[in-house]
Amino acid sequence: MPRYRPHVAARPSWRCRVCGAAWPCSPARLALLGEYRENRTGLLIYLATLMYEAGTDLVEINGQAAPEGLTDRFLTWARAR
Repeated sequence: MPRYRPHVAARPSWRCRVCGAAWPCSPARLALLGEYRENRTGLLIYLATLMYEAGTDLVEINGQAAPEGLTDRFLTWARAR
């Protein structure tokens, strides 16, 4: 029986260790929504912290400004609807 492997970020690239997509990938988003089901504010604070860290890491490895779209990638999808 296959084991579940959590979709976590590989730093400093911020790609998923399992599927290689930009993190948070779709499976990671679903897992985070489930984990923070009762605490959307906590999820947004957590994601904002990670977005800042990702921006710092990506600037360091790319040698230029943080990539556009980090807000959409890390926060917009998690807002309450």
